[in-house]
Amino acid sequence: MTDPALAHAATQITAAQAGVPVIAAFFDEPTFTVTYVVHDPATLRAAVIDSVLTFDSASGRTSHEAADRVIAHVQEAGLHVDWHLETHAHADHLSAAPYLQQKLGGKIAIGAHICTVQETFGKLFNAGSDFQRDGSDFDQLWKDGDTFLIGELSVTVLHVPGHTPACVAYVIGDAVFVGDTMFMPDYGTARADFPGGDARTLFRSLRRLLELPPQTRLFMCHDYLPEDRGHYVWETTVAEQRRANIHAHDGITEDEFVAMRESRDRTLPVPRLILPSVQVNMRAGHLPPPEGNGVSYLKLPVNQL
Repeated sequence: MTDPALAHAATQITAAQAGVPVIAAFFDEPTFTVTYVVHDPATLRAAVIDSVLTFDSASGRTSHEAADRVIAHVQEAGLHVDWHLETHAHADHLSAAPYLQQKLGGKIAIGAHICTVQETFGKLFNAGSDFQRDGSDFDQLWKDGDTFLIGELSVTVLHVPGHTPACVAYVIGDAVFVGDTMFMPDYGTARADFPGGDARTLFRSLRRLLELPPQTRLFMCHDYLPEDRGHYVWETTVAEQRRANIHAHDGITEDEFVAMRESRDRTLPVPRLILPSVQVNMRAGHLPPPEGNGVSYLKLPVNQL
């Protein structure tokens, strides 16, 4: 294996005790998003991955229904949150990281290529010179191969672009939190037609993740129900993805994947919450600064997407 970051992640997975870290999943059905609380049983140190701020697009109101379930779990389990980890700047839900940080402490982190996303969408939303495009709204920016600890648990960060330029996967113990790079085997893979997305790059990120040991646990950021499945699921393995992923199983070539992905993406609607989500998530989950009347406004660029 000539990929140093991946080799480190594979060694970490092989060395990890099976079933560690401890993982609690919270599914938000309105956005089909899974938030994870991941903790080290030896120290009770924890991370929250891809949290959800409840948002009603008709009224423009936010609430904390989904996030409060996470807080209740953390408090009941006696956990100490060190990190709020984002796999990317989501286009389908608003992040609750600042709210959770206020209530639980911890630092907000994302991949270093968020600066590319900020530059692109800062222009789209005409965010002005007050909007920093250097990632400084986040407490930590990760590069490919970065490592850190959650208690005594080893974590390796893998840059897996294609869905967006800033996508990262978190390898925590023997588990990998893949963001939107892939879905459950019967649903396939993420779209690659957002600004900065690329189907060929996505394929290479997928194959990189699928080079990890076969027993590696994979945790999805979303689940959508295919017609022949009646319940939501979000955990699988490298071996199962390589065997059965409908878009990216072993034997699918890069050119075949790109042709499929680009053709399919042309048929997909724009995500319902992309405009509010991205302009909040590019700011680490913070709303745009209040205007002179004390109110924060979310912009709706016309005829731009």
